[in-house]
Amino acid sequence: MRRVSAVLVLLAFLALTLPAAIADELRGRVVGISDGDTLTLLTAGREQVRIRLSDIDTPERGQPYGNRARQALSDLAFGKQVRIEVRDIDRYGRTVGRIFVGALDVSAELVKRGAAWVFRRYSNDPALLRYEAEARAARRGLWALPEAERIPPWEWRAAARRHPASLQLVP
Repeated sequence: MRRVSAVLVLLAFLALTLPAAIADELRGRVVGISDGDTLTLLTAGREQVRIRLSDIDTPERGQPYGNRARQALSDLAFGKQVRIEVRDIDRYGRTVGRIFVGALDVSAELVKRGAAWVFRRYSNDPALLRYEAEARAARRGLWALPEAERIPPWEWRAAARRHPASLQLVP
């Protein structure tokens, strides 16, 4: 009887934890790019999932370098098979995760190219901070912009909420 109870407890535990473990990773093909840090994944089950890249933040549409950041993500991921290490679901219902095209870490590559900031509020990855410092020192990507145009996206969004008419959109 004791063995049967132990087996039942083990089976119940596996039934509860196995789906969560499987859900920690998604795979599929990138079918859409919304901006520099958000894309749409089409899973093998034909489900479309909005994915927000973890650890980074890219310029918004209308913000200097926003279109180039979107193009950089497209160049790296659009139409490609990817693996996503799921980290969270954000307040907008997007899956937040680290995206890999083969062995390439897309978030790290965007930071290296100067197309993204490390989102310090949500990242604890010291490698990303090194890549950002290297891109800044080499004046790659957005780091080549005049300093007045290098506004971190979280500051840009906050300013837009406070004073919507004060931000001039960049084509």
